[in-house]
Amino acid sequence: MARTSPTHWVGVAFLFIASILLLITTISAPVIGDIAILKVTLTNSSDLRHSSVTFGTFGHCVLDVAPKQTDQDYCYPKVIGYQPASIMAQIDGTHFGRASSDSADSLTDAMILHPIACGVAFIAFLLSLGAGVVGSLLGALVAALAWILTLVVMAIDFSLFGIIKDHVNSDGSGSHAFYSVGMWTCLAAMILLFLGMFIVLFTCFSARKAKKNTAYKSNVDTYDNGYTSTTTRRKRFGLF
Repeated sequence: MARTSPTHWVGVAFLFIASILLLITTISAPVIGDIAILKVTLTNSSDLRHSSVTFGTFGHCVLDVAPKQTDQDYCYPKVIGYQPASIMAQIDGTHFGRASSDSADSLTDAMILHPIACGVAFIAFLLSLGAGVVGSLLGALVAALAWILTLVVMAIDFSLFGIIKDHVNSDGSGSHAFYSVGMWTCLAAMILLFLGMFIVLFTCFSARKAKKNTAYKSNVDTYDNGYTSTTTRRKRFGLF
């Protein structure tokens, strides 16, 4: 069947990988402190200490903090919506204008879209995996929804953490902010969701077309066999 062609399974695999990538972004700091959407290396670096702040979906962590005799990481409680501008102002003395601070802080509420997009992407994978043409079509439609959610939250991530990144890197403190793993897994998931959605939808219509062609050919063969049989009987009757 066309639905089980290698091309279809490539699309299904893309949807599964996209859901895993979105899961990585979802479990970024403070769930797993070393996974960040934005990471800020602080100015107190030394041979023994490389302190940094990691920002993720539900909050932030401060890694490799004093005292230097131990390797301590401190992750704050998980919340929906937090204040990255205020956090950097307190930790590093970064100055933010009122508009920039309010914009960055308010955008963190929308980061709840990360786990939602992850769940929707996984549902799209399941629909594409275990059903026929109708299921594949539903899988493609759900994948389209997951792609839209991922595109929206990725744009929010770049806007939100772009504000923090620009202010930290330009305030002259010596700290350095950069996009980390969580941002790039979200970007990769967005690309794979689009490709997976397109491939599953394409193979769905291909399977439907193949089914129609098979039915048409079967009808033609039945008609031809019946017509030939009738013609033969008529000739025999005439000769007789």
